[in-house]
Amino acid sequence: MVDKQTEAALAALVAAARRSAIGRRLQGDIETRLLQSIVDATVRLFDAEAASIALFEQNPDRLEFRVAAGEQGAGAIGLTVPPTQGIAGFVYSTGQALSLSDVANDPRFNRDAAEQTGYVPRSIAAAPLLDEQGTLGVLQVLDKRGSPTFSLRDMELLGVFAAQATVAIGAARVQRDTERLFRSVLGQVGPDLDEEQVGDLVAAATADLDVDDEAPFWRLVDQVARLRSLTDRETALLADILDVVAVHAGRARRPRAGR
Repeated sequence: MVDKQTEAALAALVAAARRSAIGRRLQGDIETRLLQSIVDATVRLFDAEAASIALFEQNPDRLEFRVAAGEQGAGAIGLTVPPTQGIAGFVYSTGQALSLSDVANDPRFNRDAAEQTGYVPRSIAAAPLLDEQGTLGVLQVLDKRGSPTFSLRDMELLGVFAAQATVAIGAARVQRDTERLFRSVLGQVGPDLDEEQVGDLVAAATADLDVDDEAPFWRLVDQVARLRSLTDRETALLADILDVVAVHAGRARRPRAGR
């Protein structure tokens, strides 16, 4: 027979898992949009044929191209390559940036993978996405239109873009925070907590994960989790409120006249 403390612990885990799942969905969408904006900006800055970001995934280990930009970039999205093969694999596995002006004659170049995208580049510049845990992925730029090579200044700028892409990968933070959340919840669960108290406890634990007061991500996740209990009328009212917020936000982002 399950005692009250075990029931409370299980309920806490379920509540934590629900919030974690919601958090990953929200953050994942944000992650993709941010990474897309980075490759879009990279293509414009370098006046390149394409730019892409590949992220490391497990089971099986691979680099998966998540976003791409430029006239020749679309074919890369969804492509997966081994994390030790090709230019992307070399940069990922070594953690070193690389610039090549004649990729066809470099033994590291994976022509088969390039042909799968529908575009075989002449030159490539690539930089690793590095954080405190190691290498998360690779940012690549293909073929500057104004030059056959990438300069030292180009590589410095690419490193800046790679650093911004690393910061944008908030989904990794959500995954790491989940383990902390579970430990926090289980360490505080008492024998006589009811469902409401468990929910409050988990909400408090998730609030503690917000290190940025100006962007309280987990507070938003907690509020979204509570939407399950709304009635149809309350949900409709919330939708109306969000419409108003969206219109206001759109107006706030428009440049003012004279600027």
